[in-house]
Amino acid sequence: MRILAIDTSCDETSAAVVYGRRVLSNVIYSQTLLHKKWGGVVPSIAKRAHQERIDWVIKKTLRNAKLEMRNLDAIAVTYGPGLAIALEVGIKKAKELSRKFHKPLIGVNHMEGHLYSSFVQNSHGNPKREFEFPYFGLLISGAHTELVLFKDHLKYEILGETLDDAAGESLDKAARMLGFGYPGGPVLETLSQKVENVDKYSFPRPMKYSKNFNFSFSGLKTSFFYFIRKLSEEEKVNKIELLASAFQEAVFETLVYKTEKAVEKTGVNRLIVGGGVAVNNRLREMMRKMIKNEDGSVYFPPYKYLNFDNAAMIGVAAGFRAERKMFAKDIKKLDRVPRLSLLQSSIG
Repeated sequence: MRILAIDTSCDETSAAVVYGRRVLSNVIYSQTLLHKKWGGVVPSIAKRAHQERIDWVIKKTLRNAKLEMRNLDAIAVTYGPGLAIALEVGIKKAKELSRKFHKPLIGVNHMEGHLYSSFVQNSHGNPKREFEFPYFGLLISGAHTELVLFKDHLKYEILGETLDDAAGESLDKAARMLGFGYPGGPVLETLSQKVENVDKYSFPRPMKYSKNFNFSFSGLKTSFFYFIRKLSEEEKVNKIELLASAFQEAVFETLVYKTEKAVEKTGVNRLIVGGGVAVNNRLREMMRKMIKNEDGSVYFPPYKYLNFDNAAMIGVAAGFRAERKMFAKDIKKLDRVPRLSLLQSSIG
């Protein structure tokens, strides 16, 4: 099926046309510069920007795919999780197009998209990765940090999730404490590389010895805050690369440790890592080393844009729902679910 997918879950307005796992076109309008001066995403600004750009993004997507609405078989849209007033822009547009062109509508969980992002293909069908279930999925996107057992298509079990701040949020907040703007994760990566990712300060590894696979980064953030508060401005500037590296190591070592324990407990050593934090080269290096020790393999999204919010992964996930005729029975009832869980999207 040729599917037009729409994603407005946070601060990226995105549309894509997919054919199975092949992406025929994907367009993203980023709002990063609009939110940067505020130090984070402002929901009202995000909504307005989505409203202003969504028609243009969809038209450009169709033009790039050399298709018209009549050539499509279905429409897919992210309905959660995400910012409520941002989600509603995409949902409203998807409903409008579904009614106007008489196309079935498919609601997709944004985190489901991140699980499928490692299997997305380019327009020529390469690279092609075959499915070999089960997988472990580590999703580290925005306000989400989750360990998911990916049993089969559309079948998930959540083994661990964040209890407060997610990994990405903690990286952004640490960067802000050091005087940098939004987004902070890439800044910490650059600073850490300058000192070769050394860990001089050994900040806490949250919940390392808990008997579950949940995450918590608020305590680490607090520890970091009190540590740098004791430093003079001159000391903070002189040590800024070491501080950034030590904090990043604490976050990543926690992610790797929890994932490794989950792999050992279940015996599932095929790993998928998705979400914006997954672009970090240091994290990739650590994950590859860990999974090699477990005689396993790890997949990351094949193209950088697939780590972030994008409609291509939503369209690919929608394709597997379309195969099972999982269309919205009443498009009027498809609504935003800001805290949508993967378990609500799992078919078993």
